Parts: sequence; structure tokens; C-alpha cells
Amino acid sequence: MEGRKMKVALITNYNISEKSAAAMTVAERLKEYGCRIVAPLSYRDRVERMHRHRPEMVFDIPENIYKTADLIVVLGGDGSIMDVARNAALRGTPVLGINMGRVGYLAELEMSELDLLDKVMKGQYTLDKRAMLKAEVISATGKETRSAVALNDAVISNGSIARIIDLQLSESGVPINTYRADGLIISTPTGSTAYSMSAGGPIADPKISCFCVTPICPHLSVARSILFPDQAVIEVKHICRREKVLYLTLDGRTSLELMRNDVVRITKSELEASIVRVKECSFYEKLRQKNGGRGF
Repeated sequence: MEGRKMKVALITNYNISEKSAAAMTVAERLKEYGCRIVAPLSYRDRVERMHRHRPEMVFDIPENIYKTADLIVVLGGDGSIMDVARNAALRGTPVLGINMGRVGYLAELEMSELDLLDKVMKGQYTLDKRAMLKAEVISATGKETRSAVALNDAVISNGSIARIIDLQLSESGVPINTYRADGLIISTPTGSTAYSMSAGGPIADPKISCFCVTPICPHLSVARSILFPDQAVIEVKHICRREKVLYLTLDGRTSLELMRNDVVRITKSELEASIVRVKECSFYEKLRQKNGGRGF
């Protein structure tokens, strides 16, 4: 990136005044380095109305932003950073997260640390490559009907109604367990500090190549999380007689319907998210910091 006029996408929810103002502060810093700044077209009217003395920036549709940006800077929480990182993975575009949420495991900077942008502009950073999973829905006839990718996790549940369901877990065609639970979480190492951790699953270092399967409020207290190598082909079958339709939710955003006897097949995606790191801080140090120094 160093040595030429970098095109930087600046993404946040510009409808929130605090985030919009913070984005203008970041834009001013980036302009000092001669960066060309682009923002989502859908926010143009809002930005032009609220920030008349803003730094020079252009607006474009998301497809073009992800296609042409050298760097994407996201101001928000883990959900926002995750959404952008997932889309940016299609082209391997690096993503720098600036925390404006509550925890911010994926964020690298706080607003008080914008001086560290100097390192990014000079190329003095590393890329934290994060594995992603691919989820495919296979119908009872054996036909793939839908697929999507996730950076954090895939969750199979009854949706908004908390009711126990029955799911059959297998790996490469070999039956492993049948769960009676509120649902099942299949997470990447990145997702191990999210919903999976809240459900009692283990924390996985992002350097470990694995998937973690964790039941949500299992009927049997002996039910435990299971770690699989990321080469595994994990399949979860909807075998619940009481519920015709269950739901597969990916990264808390995308939701797909599962009919009885449908199978969710989880494999490692060919895509990887590229997160910019400029601090010398280990995964465990960061985890401790984000938990208020209380440990984990």
C-alpha cells in the first residue's frame, strides 16, 4: 500500500451521529496521508447534509467499493466488522476495525489510537487471517438448495420460539450424537468467543484449525462441546417430529429455513478474512483486556 495514493473505504452506520462524526475524524486523518476516501452511496444524502465541511470523499455502491478499495476501515462493533470482513474476503481486501461497540474482539483500534494509522499507511502491519465456514442446506432428496459463508458461526435453532428440538450430528457420514437441546452452534475459532462461549463452549486460539460444535441448553447435562479438525465434513440433520421448520442462522444475520430431514453440511470455506493488526498484542492478552482484566 505504501508509496501510492491509497483508496480507502470508510464504512460505518452514518445514520448514528456519533459514528458519523467519528468517521469524519478518521477521514481527516486519512486525507493527511493523501488517501482517496470512498463511502457507501446509500449514505450520501445524510453525509452531505450533516457534514458540509467534511473532507473530500466520493460515494459508490458496495459492489464497487469491495472491488476497488485497497483498505476498508470499519467503525463499529464486532457485528459490523464481521459483516464487512466477510464481504471483503471475496477479494482478500484487508479490513481495519475501529471499535465503537461494547467489546470489539475483532477491532484493532480505539478512537483514541488514531495515531497508529501512521503504521498502516507505512505498511507496518500484519494480516490476521481468519478462517471461515461454509454452510450448505441439503434437502431430503439429496439436492443442495442454499449455501452461505460465516466468519463466526452457524446456529441451528427453533428461531424466536425457545423450544427443545432434536438434531442428529455426524461427521463424514459417521453418526456421532443425537441432541435434544434448544439448538446447536457450529463455530470457527473466531466465533468461539461469541455465542459459543456464552453457551459454555471452549475458547479456541485463531491459530488452531478447528470447528467447535456446542449444544444450546441440552436436555442431558452430560452433553458437551466437540472439537473437529477443519478438514471435517460436519452434518446436522433436522429430525425433530414436533417442528416442521427450523432455522439456520449465519453470523446472526442470514437466516435459512430448514425443513424436516434437511441436512446442514458444514465445511471450511476457501475464503479467509484479512484483519489488519498494528499492535503487538497476543490473542490471550486481547481476550483478557476485552473481559475487563477479569480473565476468562
